[in-house]
Amino acid sequence: MVALTQLTLPCDLLRWIPLLPLAGSAINLFFGGRMGKTAAGLLASSAVAASFAIALWVFYLLPNNGIFRDLVYTWIESGSFKVNFALQADALTAVMLLVVTGIGFLIHLYSLGYMEHDTDMVRFFVYLNLFLFFMLLLVMGDNLLLLFVGWEGVGLCSYLLIGFWYRDQNNAIAGNKAFIVNRIGDFGFVLGIFLLVAELARQGVWTLDFVELEKHVKLLSPIAIGAITLLLFVGATGKSAQIPLFVWLPDAMAGPTPVSALIHAATMVTAGVYMTARLHFLFELAPGTLHLIAWVGAATAIFAATIALTQTDIKRVLAYSTVSQLGYMFLAVGVGAFSAAVFHLFTHAFFKACLFLGSGSVIHAMGGEQDMRKMGGLKEHMPRTYWTYVVATLAIAGAPFTAGFFSKDLILWQAYSSAHGSGWLWVVGWLTAGLTAFYMFRQLFMVFHGTCRADAKTKAHLHESPEVMTEPLIILAIGSIFTGWLGAPEYLWGSRWDKWLAPIFGAHEGAHHSVQLELGLMCLTLAIIAVGVLLAYRFYYKSSTAPDSLAALAGGAPYRLSFNKYYIDELYDFFIVQPFTAISSFFARFFDPWIIDGIVNGVGASARGLSSVWRGVQTGNVQHYLAAFLIATLALLAYFLRQQ
Repeated sequence: MVALTQLTLPCDLLRWIPLLPLAGSAINLFFGGRMGKTAAGLLASSAVAASFAIALWVFYLLPNNGIFRDLVYTWIESGSFKVNFALQADALTAVMLLVVTGIGFLIHLYSLGYMEHDTDMVRFFVYLNLFLFFMLLLVMGDNLLLLFVGWEGVGLCSYLLIGFWYRDQNNAIAGNKAFIVNRIGDFGFVLGIFLLVAELARQGVWTLDFVELEKHVKLLSPIAIGAITLLLFVGATGKSAQIPLFVWLPDAMAGPTPVSALIHAATMVTAGVYMTARLHFLFELAPGTLHLIAWVGAATAIFAATIALTQTDIKRVLAYSTVSQLGYMFLAVGVGAFSAAVFHLFTHAFFKACLFLGSGSVIHAMGGEQDMRKMGGLKEHMPRTYWTYVVATLAIAGAPFTAGFFSKDLILWQAYSSAHGSGWLWVVGWLTAGLTAFYMFRQLFMVFHGTCRADAKTKAHLHESPEVMTEPLIILAIGSIFTGWLGAPEYLWGSRWDKWLAPIFGAHEGAHHSVQLELGLMCLTLAIIAVGVLLAYRFYYKSSTAPDSLAALAGGAPYRLSFNKYYIDELYDFFIVQPFTAISSFFARFFDPWIIDGIVNGVGASARGLSSVWRGVQTGNVQHYLAAFLIATLALLAYFLRQQ
């Protein structure tokens, strides 16, 4: 880790990167209805395109050991505690800016075609721009509090977009589920921030600024660092859908497909990985937490992959694939390979966005149908979608010289060779690579090959998507190959990726092992990927009856377990949701009306009873008052005479 050189950009350029999407959202909110759907979509897309152009310029001007800062204003100042509303761009942020604005722009462009017939298209682009604004705030904030504002903002926008078609109850429930599950993770995240502030304050340091935190973090005790990192990781498990808080992500498919692509590729689910990478100096001091993260990541990767094997909804397969790939990223974080984690985040953004937008193109052609059992043979009808889907499938499976091959191989190598890694972690990642190849090629064969299983009406509707939808697919497919070349291993042409991020993470990742060992492990990975592809080819391309035989193994129990997602949702419902619902019902039916309302109503009734006694005295009749005055006077006179 080296000290970064602070640089200045002209015209306060940095703040315009998030401001432009925010302005697009605001203009469409107030004037979008008058402008019309197409104009609103073009405005939203142009705003993101302008942000991307500025991000590219920032990337061009930024040396990897430099940092741009933009102090907007002093946000909070109380005694020694001071937090600025300030933005920054260093090598890590620059990468995230390109992902968020670049992939985000392509998704906006695609949405112009996908949402063309939706009556709420203007509202869609309002949310989409707002989503990007908060994600940009998250990655550009120069302190933990501003990061948290972006963190909560993307949570809000995901709720709005997942439940975009809120008139359908299932969509509204999916939005609520995402919101509630994320609140659980966010609670841990907030506690982690509070504990960090309190522990540093005990040492006389009041700050949430990343540079200051890194400078003073060694003042903290190991116990405090362990507790803080564990709480922060709880937040990451919620945002990035790791065990046990992954259950919201597959249901997030209820939103429009471009939303799925945005959440899975460019924004929300990457927030947890980015946060751990940004605070790497803290996590590096907590080996126990890193060990836990590595195993949670590995377990999530293989667990989600086994569920993806049997799903029949085209988007749900991709959703579990995202959970699995995020597991890979946390596996890398857990073994201290932060650069590898961000590298897989970068490459994954291209092929996962391509896959989701490709699935959207398929769903568009199929008239809304998402069940892969009713597809097949679409290759002939949708050549552009097919070939881009093939490229993205090869990339996520880890085929040689694609983006996924380089980033996944780097994670597996680090899982084996780094100081925090182990052979067992590598084995889990290795098995997951084979499963990934199987379920992705299963999907490819079921959707695009064989005989079309759609009904006659759907078959008549089959067509390739318009260019505004297919051109983003082509760009993403190209990125799904070439972005991985930035991180090629040393035995090929060397990694420019590690050199770019070395001032942030240092150049200490990985232990020194022989090239032969690295090549040997890579060959084993390629072998299991080939096995996965061949099995998928055998079961879903060559033989139409083989999948049924496979599903019937051991009485069908393994298939049912995987197909029903190991009944995790049902277990959560039984052990958590129902008990909470029962307790809430008890409070609603008994405690509230009889205890709370009883106390409040009792106080009111007592006051009313007492007042009713005295109300009889207040008749308004002057004769009554004079009589009372006379009686009281006589009583007092009698009392004093008796005293004499």
